Amino acid sequence: MRQAFICTTCGTQHEESEAPPARCVICDDERQYVPPSGQAWTTLSRLRKSHSAIFKDESGVIAIGTSPSFGIGQRALLVRTPQGNILWDCISLIDDTMVEIIKGLGGIKAIAISHPHYYTTMLEWSRAFGGVPIYLHEKDSKWILRKGPEIALWSSETKEISPGVTLIRVGGHYPGGAAMHWEGGSGGKGALFAGDLLQVVADRKFLGFMWSYPNFIPLGQKVVKAIEERVSPWKFDKIYGAFWDRVIEVDAKRVVAESVARHIELLSREAD
Repeated sequence: MRQAFICTTCGTQHEESEAPPARCVICDDERQYVPPSGQAWTTLSRLRKSHSAIFKDESGVIAIGTSPSFGIGQRALLVRTPQGNILWDCISLIDDTMVEIIKGLGGIKAIAISHPHYYTTMLEWSRAFGGVPIYLHEKDSKWILRKGPEIALWSSETKEISPGVTLIRVGGHYPGGAAMHWEGGSGGKGALFAGDLLQVVADRKFLGFMWSYPNFIPLGQKVVKAIEERVSPWKFDKIYGAFWDRVIEVDAKRVVAESVARHIELLSREAD
């Protein structure tokens, strides 16, 4: 029987096949990894038996995650705007109960994903809500491992996907890596949804900028400065990162500037 297999390491769903793929190209890339135990696969039907959803109000948006943690361990964020809800980033698990809960919260108008590590089961999510558009930057199109008409590629430096909600190509971790700006976020002060392109680190005081997080490869000075320049025109007081409770609650523009300066200073520091 043909199935759309899911990589257990990154959570990405692949095109339907009779047997699991030989490899996951996302995990073979140096920004990710294949664990010592080797490549392993599951399916959505199996995942629904082994995992369950977590919903949590997280600093004004609804965070949706998986228990136990699966794949990379990110959570999706349901951004509730007066013009309709946007699902920011994605997780592999989706089931009927999750769909009913989200419909009770107003459903989903569109899906926007920061970069390929979080593409997961994006087509399943879209189709559960009537085939809503999935916004991905075309610079990362080679990493789309399950294609469908729901995928809406964009190619500009910014794209407004709903009134007051704009995608910004920040690059860095992936060339098409996108952040999402919500004008109405943080009580009208503006919020930036950054995935791990501008990674909210554990102390929630700074951001990190990496080419590969698991393999500890930092981004260089020019790339990090470019990220700063691409977000600097936008007004925001809050930044949402990729993982549970990774939120810069206030004064986020200052945090961006200080984090960029710290990153560059450490890269150029002389030997002791």
